[in-house]
Amino acid sequence: MSQALCAVVLAAGQGSRYRQMAAGQDKLLAPCRGRDGVVRPVIEQVLKNLPALVARRVLVTTADRPGVIALAETYGCQVVFVDSSGMGDSLAAAVGACADAGGWLVVLGDMPFILPSSIERVAQGLGEQMIRVPVHEGAYGHPVAFGAAHGQALQGLSGDRGARSLFAAGQVVEVALMDAGVLWDVDVPQALVFAG
Repeated sequence: MSQALCAVVLAAGQGSRYRQMAAGQDKLLAPCRGRDGVVRPVIEQVLKNLPALVARRVLVTTADRPGVIALAETYGCQVVFVDSSGMGDSLAAAVGACADAGGWLVVLGDMPFILPSSIERVAQGLGEQMIRVPVHEGAYGHPVAFGAAHGQALQGLSGDRGARSLFAAGQVVEVALMDAGVLWDVDVPQALVFAG
């Protein structure tokens, strides 16, 4: 088993709510101003924020998103294709693609405002049985880090069911953060402006 942590970037959701409000635009490619002040597509902000300590990266998406695929490859991601937009299906496919990793850091492709330092705090000190989850103002956020012992359970997920069910069986470590970005996803066009 490799001891390297693998970042799993979930980018297969179709963002139908966003598309309805934005004339069919893919929210992952919508331009947004990052916390560094630079305007980039949402998914590029997410990839740019991944710290160097997470060198191994897998991005899950559908085959009909060439812009997302190109950005993923530019940032050194292995791209895995799924036919489903279900989070469980995406997690299973991504973890299966890097099953030998020492753990998995699950990052959502529509959360462009998480500080790299917050991602590092969640990833650091991950034990085999642990699930490390960021907490801001009492609410669980993303990314979530899963230790190596959770690999089989992650690969067993399917449909729309995410990994929250694993929290009951894991050693959950809450990582308190002042970063509102861990709760901020881009579900509607107005959310492209961070006000945290």
